[in-house]
Amino acid sequence: MRNKSKNNTASDLSEKFEVFKNQFRNLDPKDPSLWPLIPRVFLFIAIAVGVLIGAWFAYLNTLEEDLKAEQQKETTLQQEFSTKMRKAAGLEALKAQRELVQQYVTQLEKQLPNKAEMAALLSDVNHAGMGRGLQFDLFRPGSESIRDYYAELPITLRISGRFHDMGSFVSDVAHLSRIVTINDIALTSTPKGTSLVMDAQARTYRYLDPEEIQAQQAEASKKKKGGKK
Repeated sequence: MRNKSKNNTASDLSEKFEVFKNQFRNLDPKDPSLWPLIPRVFLFIAIAVGVLIGAWFAYLNTLEEDLKAEQQKETTLQQEFSTKMRKAAGLEALKAQRELVQQYVTQLEKQLPNKAEMAALLSDVNHAGMGRGLQFDLFRPGSESIRDYYAELPITLRISGRFHDMGSFVSDVAHLSRIVTINDIALTSTPKGTSLVMDAQARTYRYLDPEEIQAQQAEASKKKKGGKK
């Protein structure tokens, strides 16, 4: 009895499978609307799966493009950051150099007397020579040459004394707190040959007073306007 029931079930399944297969035979690919129900359902499922897969790949492609765009943006930002860091480092170096230059200018400013201090500086030069036992035969300040922010004062010197003392005098002048240079040195011996005579020109410098600077700027502006006419 059981064997007969099993045989009937197997026969039913075989018939149903045969019916299922028959629905996929002789299908017209040009007109799916004429297909039996099951092939149409399978076609719909296949189309739906294809659409989903296509949409998924399109979504992945969009994500990939967005990722590439973000990576490019990150690279650009890194380059900009590196450029700004180099500029910042260069700016710090420029600031340090500017500070050094300012310190140097400040130091030079301290070495330049103003107009009121020039007499004291000339006295220091004179005392430097006398301190070495030298005799000033001539100590004649010349006319000042006015520059933009400073004035140059030449001093014609004629000094008598021993060679060693003259060398010490030149060294002493070079070590004064103010800037004094000695140029155009010429040495001659005295008729008796006991000492030397040094002819030279010293140059010293001073800062212009605010009134003198204003006068210089006004003169420069006047010349500039005159040149444009």
